[in-house]
Amino acid sequence: MLGLEGLVLRQGSFRLAADLVVPRGAAVAVMGPSGGGKSTLLAGIAGFLRPEAGHVLWDGRDLTPLPPGRRPVGVLFQDNNLFPHLDLVRNVALGLRPALRPGRAERAAAEAALERVGLGGLGARRPAELSGGQQGRAALARLLLQDRPLILMDEPFAALGPAQRAEMLDLTRAVLGTRGATLLLVTHDPAEARRGCELAILVAEGRAHEPAPVGGLIDDPPPALRAYLGRG
Repeated sequence: MLGLEGLVLRQGSFRLAADLVVPRGAAVAVMGPSGGGKSTLLAGIAGFLRPEAGHVLWDGRDLTPLPPGRRPVGVLFQDNNLFPHLDLVRNVALGLRPALRPGRAERAAAEAALERVGLGGLGARRPAELSGGQQGRAALARLLLQDRPLILMDEPFAALGPAQRAEMLDLTRAVLGTRGATLLLVTHDPAEARRGCELAILVAEGRAHEPAPVGGLIDDPPPALRAYLGRG
């Protein structure tokens, strides 16, 4: 279970507050107007942004003092963070340890992860030789190897077309669901939120609100989200 207790995050003059609980194993869309603090929220949970006040808890354990690498958190951003000079096997093996020359066992684990996301046999290719959807799958394979129970995704499929976004979202849910991982997915797309998540966190006007059923939030949005969705 993820708990944010009295959390206050600040970037320059922007301030975001959060008091909420996310059930373990839930898939949660993080939604709100542009500039509302969605990425700031994920940065605070991951440890990239130190809070001004409050705590980030995972199963009752206080993660607040821990650096990002020691938190039970995996993060996937929109640019996928693939290294262009490395082949897929080495890119994916970085999920196990930061070594440019993975050992035999690490290579085998990376190849198995690639197979799981539908990229079997492509481990020798470099990112530039792949489509956008394939690059997203490779980044997801690396995330799988990290085996973290809390996954944060910041619009990872935004550059893909609608069909590829739906495909990647279904694959993500299927893979993470087998592990019981908790997912927080930043998205601007109501259809994506409905397809991939059962809950949603509204981030608007300086606050991240308690998770609510995603259908209700989209069908009957509060004013801040209503204006963003163009239903004002």
